[in-house]
Formats: sequence, structure tokens, C-alpha cells
Amino acid sequence: MGTRSTIFIAAITLLCFLLFIGCSERKRPSEEAARSIIVFKHGKISGDPSIFRAILDRFESENPEISVREETLPASTDEQHQFYTLNLEGRTSDFDVLSMDVIWVPEFARAGWIRDLSHLASEQERSDFFPGPMEAVTYRGRMYAVPWYLDAGVLYYRKDLLDKYGFSPPRTWNGLVEAAQHITPREKDLYGYIWQGKQYEGLVCNVLEFFWGNGGDVLKEGRLVIDSRENMEAAAFMRNLIESGITPPLVTTAMEEPTRHIFGNGRALFMRNWPYVWNIYNAEGSPLRGKVGIAPLPSFPGKTPISTLGGWQLGVNRFSRNPEAAEKLVRFLSSPDVQKTAAITIGYKPTRRSLYQDAELRAMQPFIVSLHDIFMKARPRPVSPYYMMMTQVMQPEFSAIISGIRSPEAALASTRRQIQHILEADR
Repeated sequence: MGTRSTIFIAAITLLCFLLFIGCSERKRPSEEAARSIIVFKHGKISGDPSIFRAILDRFESENPEISVREETLPASTDEQHQFYTLNLEGRTSDFDVLSMDVIWVPEFARAGWIRDLSHLASEQERSDFFPGPMEAVTYRGRMYAVPWYLDAGVLYYRKDLLDKYGFSPPRTWNGLVEAAQHITPREKDLYGYIWQGKQYEGLVCNVLEFFWGNGGDVLKEGRLVIDSRENMEAAAFMRNLIESGITPPLVTTAMEEPTRHIFGNGRALFMRNWPYVWNIYNAEGSPLRGKVGIAPLPSFPGKTPISTLGGWQLGVNRFSRNPEAAEKLVRFLSSPDVQKTAAITIGYKPTRRSLYQDAELRAMQPFIVSLHDIFMKARPRPVSPYYMMMTQVMQPEFSAIISGIRSPEAALASTRRQIQHILEADR
């Protein structure tokens, strides 16, 4: 046999061997093909994404018949909302589980886009969730999502400076003003109080906390009361914080991160923000480590301090091809054990009250104890399928108040007329 023939036969033999191996390799994933693949859409996970992926890997190991593919949405909640509304209106089945901002559930439920998940939690289990998140996921008496992790507005303060000048954390807004007026002139380049005042959803969260802290509201027993005397007084107080110099004018363009950096750089005595900031200020290398305290937001005299509820909920796409598998993932991620893991590894605050008594979690995150009472009183923004339209009215009107463009009376009267039109349009 010639050299060419020998080489040809050897090449054919090698090719057949490789084809055999390739076919064998392609057949091995038959086990994978038999698994249900569910797609989980969510916003950017805080910190290292591999930590959350490890949680999903654990779910897959406990449910070998299910494979989870996660797909991350833009960080902007407005962009996430737009993605969901466009796709769910088109009855897409491209994703199965979705994370929802606390304000979206009634809207999605009314539109028929998400499954009724009432069967996933017994009455006893529901009582373990904080009341605010449960109110937010309930529409017409049915549960359309499961609370995943929780947020609420809190007051950060310079513990070292309050101790230095003999002040306690303020319980009232007047107490905060008094402390700021005394301390800031005696310290270099120090603002009194910073918060989120840009024209966006964060402004609504801040304004509602002033409203509620003065006994006001937006809707009360189905009635629109946004132009109440209590709300006008609270709005005027917010504007006066800027006019008096307690709050710098820059807050009218500020969101969470800019205010976090200002406070973190030692430029403010008090700050309103969300609980995620605590871990950052107390990390190794932070200039404020050990110098920061956290407390409930102040209220007006004789009133109860109430924080705006934030956080995210887990829902199931009504058009999912694998609803049972999707519900298993929702149940898993919202379970006490996994919520505890997420609290320790990611920093997400549990929506289950019982975890705030967990000895290990309290030892690892001592400040979580102080959050329990804040979360118990936290209130959702108006629970309405029309909330997204309502907030588009409130944002520019509230911005006009704190910027000094319109009086509280004129802006809140205008807000009432516009929201009334929205609510009456559905009747």
C-alpha cells in the first residue's frame, strides 16, 4: 500500500473517530434536554453576580428537572417597566419569572399579565411577611406576587458629631433643624440635611414620608386627599429646609448615589437614604466607619414617623410555558433559608419578620434589629393600577414646590385635579 493510501486511510479513520466522539458528546446533554428551562428576568444584582448565581445553582441541584437562565435588565426601573409592559402586552412567553418594583404589581395584575400566586402562601405564612409588602402584592383580595427583598427610607446621622455637641438622634423634624443649626456653623463645609429631590420616583418617596409624618396621605378610604392641610404644611416645610439653608439647593437635582457620596465624604450631618448604604459606610477603609448611626425618619410633633416602602417582588408571567417550574423558583427564592442567605451574602433585607429574630443574622448584621420597627411601619405608595400615571403627575408638581416655582397650595390643587381625572377615566 502506498504512502498516499496509508495517509488517506488514517485520515478517514481519524475523521470517523472524531465524528463518533462528537455524536457521543452531543447525546450526553439528553439529560439537559429533558429539563424545563425557565428564564428569570431581573435588574442588576448588588455586588458580585456570582454570589446570586450560586443561589440559583443550589435551586437547580435541589430541582434537577429544572434549569434556570437569568437575564439582566437595565438598572433603570423606568426602563425595566417599559420592557415588561411592551413584552407582556404582546403576550410574550420569552421569560417565566420576573422581579417587579413594589409599585407595579396592581398594574400588572389588572392587565392580566401575571399569575395569581395566592396558593403559594398559607394565611399563617403570609403573616410572617411585613404588612407593607403584603399590601403591595395584593390586588382585589388576591396575591399576585411574593415579597422578595425589602427597602424603606431611613435617617443616617453623624453619630460622632451628635455626641460631640450633646444631641440625640432627632425624633421630630424640628429637632433635626435645631441640631443642624447648632452644629453646622461649628464644623467646616458641613450641610445640615440632604435627601433625594430630583424630579423622579425618589422625590415622590421623600415627599410622601413628609406627608405621612404629618398625618397626611394621597388616598384615604378611596378618597383623594392629596391637597389636605397636613400635606400643604409638610410641603411648605420641605421648601423651607432649602430656603433656610438646612438643605443645600443641590438636592433638587440629587438622587440616591450623589447624596450617598456627599454624606460619605463627611459633607452632611443628616441624610435620608435606603438601608443599602449602611454596609458601604462600615466597610474596611471607609472614612466614616464607626461614625454613622441609623434611625427612623423624624415626624412632625405628635405624629408617627412612616417610611416609604421600597423593595422588589417576584411574579410569574401568565403566558409562561412552564408556570409550575416558575412557581417553584419563586417559592425557593422567597423561602426563609434563601432570604437569610441573600441577606448575609448580598445584603438584601428579608421580607419575613421572623428572620429579624435569627441569632446568626443578628450577630452578623447587628443594625438589622433597628430596621424591624421601621419596616413594620413602612407604607407602600398608593396601591393602584394607575399609580404609574399618578406619579407622572406628582413628580413635576412636587419638584415645582421644592424649587420654589409654585406654592404648595397651587401645586397640590393641580395634582388633585389631574389625578382625579385619571381615576374618573376608568369609571
